[in-house]
Amino acid sequence: MYWANFLHIYQPPDQQADVLEAVIAQCYRPLLTQLRDNKDIHLTLNINGSLLELFDRYGHQDLIEMLKEMGKDGRIEFTGSAKYHSFLPFLDKEEIVRQIQINDEISRQYLGDSYNPKGFFPPEMAFKEEMSAIVEEMGFEWIILDEIAAYGETGRVDYTKIYKIKNTNLKVFFRERRLSNLIMGAGVRSVKTLMDAMTDDLKSNRYILTGMDGETFGHHRPGLEKLLFDMFSVPELHLVNISKLMELYKDIVEISPIKSTWASSKKDIERGVQFISWADPENILHTMQHELLKLALDQVQKMDKNASEYLDVRKKMDRALTSDHFWWASGKPWWSMEMVEDGAYRLHEVLSLISNLDPEVLNKAGKLYQNIVSTGFNWQRSGKIREMSHEQQTVLRIPFKDRTISKGGEEEGVYYAFVDMMKRLEKEAIENKEYEQAILWRDAVYKLENKLDIYEAMNAIDLLRVKIPNEEVEQIITKYKDEYSRLRGGQPEQQGV
Repeated sequence: MYWANFLHIYQPPDQQADVLEAVIAQCYRPLLTQLRDNKDIHLTLNINGSLLELFDRYGHQDLIEMLKEMGKDGRIEFTGSAKYHSFLPFLDKEEIVRQIQINDEISRQYLGDSYNPKGFFPPEMAFKEEMSAIVEEMGFEWIILDEIAAYGETGRVDYTKIYKIKNTNLKVFFRERRLSNLIMGAGVRSVKTLMDAMTDDLKSNRYILTGMDGETFGHHRPGLEKLLFDMFSVPELHLVNISKLMELYKDIVEISPIKSTWASSKKDIERGVQFISWADPENILHTMQHELLKLALDQVQKMDKNASEYLDVRKKMDRALTSDHFWWASGKPWWSMEMVEDGAYRLHEVLSLISNLDPEVLNKAGKLYQNIVSTGFNWQRSGKIREMSHEQQTVLRIPFKDRTISKGGEEEGVYYAFVDMMKRLEKEAIENKEYEQAILWRDAVYKLENKLDIYEAMNAIDLLRVKIPNEEVEQIITKYKDEYSRLRGGQPEQQGV
């Protein structure tokens, strides 16, 4: 089976030196060293130009050299992107083109001929329809998006085929969310567990396409890098770059991807808020941030390019376009007052550097900056941030018990089917002396019984479907449903009510 693994690595352009050092030691250097030493590894990598600049600034030229070497050998395939991780659907064509161009320029400066991207990664896999023509016009052959962009829900992409965006020649590859999230969420911690999760896939002629943040391995999740390294050595998985898939699979399907990100849910799309972590219509901070962004960008685009301060202002505007401060202002659940203030400060600073600027424009920007900062601090003091985070958890997770047993009827059988399957797995783990696994299943049952599963990053139900083939799970559920319907009478007293 062919496995195309896509990794994205990025740090904010002004990342603190000590934080960068930690990420390099925990993730980047071990990862690149492993790739360099294993000649059979092929993967597709996005490294934003701003991170290459950080490597250079803080004396990590050895990492740049490793990247160049592996790019030259064809073992790493680089993608294009936006230099400072800007959220492209917020920008017009002129600005999208610029952000891609400055990323290409700095990437070629550091990586030389090794940087020859065929594919394009939009930060956050954030996509709007207008981007297709722009990306194609800039010479890219394909774009990578999350699978939810295909049809507005997961599980419908045919990974035996290649997709092409309608009315263009641009191919589109869809990140497989289930497997990517299983790995990133540490739902699987060993190659055996991973292969169990892929049992049905291995029997087919499909390809696998995962997409993940590289920092997950060793930095966000210490120890998970070992799983990644072990995966690189699985003989059943033939590692390929994404572009190679276009040679291996010839059936092409036309499609019109929908507006989305790799964080969008089906419900977000149905509500028309698929960019909610960066543009929540109910978040006044986001409203003010976007107003300040538009104010700054409009003035910069109007500037005389021959003005003495233009180059300095333009560079600062590029950096201020980073999506980070919008994300950290979402409060659902991500929050950093420091990042919120920094983003607003940088946008205000851009305007303050423009000579002959209308004083009213600068005054408006100053008020927006002050309101953003004061609102953010007020949210922290008042406890609003905690409320928003809790509200989001409640929205995202409905206890499994409420989704099944509380509904009554056959759904009660579903609940007991899962509980019994978990108890079976606990018993098997004890017999195999896999005591950590036994504890996991014991705790999972406790959490289901007490409605605590809403606090789990990787729900116990998802974990169970990794351990037991989906076909077997469905057979057990059907059996319990049938048995429950057969035993229950039609009167309240017969139903234990």
